[in-house]
Amino acid sequence: MAKETSDRTTIDLFATEKRRGRPRSNPLPRDQQLKINKRNQIQRDRANGLKRIELKVSQDLYDALNEQAVASNISRSQLIESILQKQVSN
Repeated sequence: MAKETSDRTTIDLFATEKRRGRPRSNPLPRDQQLKINKRNQIQRDRANGLKRIELKVSQDLYDALNEQAVASNISRSQLIESILQKQVSN
């Protein structure tokens, strides 16, 4: 009988083989996966007409924005965008 690696019904044939963790579904290392995913996200946003704005804020303001976003049941990004829209329209 031939030993087929995908056959797991005959446990005795594979008793010495060690299989740790879940199988890899992506051949790339995690840091490269993150870079690719971020690049794809930026391309999706551009295709949807969105532009990136980065800003640095204090921890207090960051916490306040998070709390208000959770209370409003929206994302922090959506909250900041609505605040900026209100400011620009006034």
